[in-house]
Amino acid sequence: MRIYLYLIAGITSALIGWNIGQFFLTDLGLFSSFPELILYPCIAISLAIGMVLNEIFISSPTRPKLCFKKAKIPLIIALGLGLIIGLLSGAIAQILFLPFFAIPAAIIRIVGWLLIGVAVGLAEGLTWRWETVEAGDKKRFRNRLIASIGGAMGASLIAAILFEMMRVFLQEMPKNFRLAEDPVGFSILGLFLGLTFSLTSSPSYLVALRAGSGFEYVSQIFAQISPQSMNLSKDYPQIDQSVLTFVSDSSLDRIEEGLSIKLPSKGNLKIGSSQDCHIRIPSLPDQVATIEIKSREAVLIPHILYFNHIAINGEILKANKKITLKHNYLVTFYPILEVENNPENINLINYEKNFRFVYYNRFFDPQG
Repeated sequence: MRIYLYLIAGITSALIGWNIGQFFLTDLGLFSSFPELILYPCIAISLAIGMVLNEIFISSPTRPKLCFKKAKIPLIIALGLGLIIGLLSGAIAQILFLPFFAIPAAIIRIVGWLLIGVAVGLAEGLTWRWETVEAGDKKRFRNRLIASIGGAMGASLIAAILFEMMRVFLQEMPKNFRLAEDPVGFSILGLFLGLTFSLTSSPSYLVALRAGSGFEYVSQIFAQISPQSMNLSKDYPQIDQSVLTFVSDSSLDRIEEGLSIKLPSKGNLKIGSSQDCHIRIPSLPDQVATIEIKSREAVLIPHILYFNHIAINGEILKANKKITLKHNYLVTFYPILEVENNPENINLINYEKNFRFVYYNRFFDPQG
């Protein structure tokens, strides 16, 4: 589904930019003698804005208000980069078209399209910082920026070469067919850019767990009032850093509300209070459950003795059965109820206290 949305966004953005350019050139007669000065900036701006908006809305498809809120700065950046680099590519094209240089028109157009690709790739890569908490990883952000620019340049080069081949073929066709070469050519450009970004913009992880209620941060002032606070004891909720990291900061180990735990693509993750668990939460049973991750699928396997310490989407499990997790599933764990007079050591559950995670899959952004 993701790839289709990118392809549609690429083609649509390219055609919108071409039509806006034609409006300025033909209807308003603006710089009609220098068409590249108008057409290239319009194409670059439209493609840059289209790709940026597409990535934002794909990351949080069910939250349009959040998307529009996040889109303000990215849209300004996309507009600025598209305008500046688009004007630069148009100006270079017009200069190189002068008879003095005697450069083949095909090479000039390829250079112009390459610069359009740079504008779109730069806009898509830079604005990612405002779109997701995953960009907090500097290495990931740098790799994403390089991949966006390099991929966009490669896509533009392929589209430009195909366009020139198409132009040669259309020379033998009737005039009506030749009139459609520009919109078809720029549609090919948008198609290849959309295909490229559908690959380069994929998250670097398969699944993630976002910490919710129960992991609220408590200040040191409150610690003096309530030293028994679980989150402030030495045995606070934490992750095994040899296996897991947080999306926004790989140096942290304390689980706090709002942080997303980046899970590996394969393997078994233990959840409980014992030291050999990968997600360690005080007051839970030693091992309350295991998450098995394989082939883009995460399966929650409750412990045979402690399945009633777990709730999925608010419903406490009634049996020891495996649960295939889906996007936005709420996974809640209930701790052991500490009772002073419990001679038989009966396993009691504290349903007034809970630790909740939200499960995210590959398609969606952890911030969404």
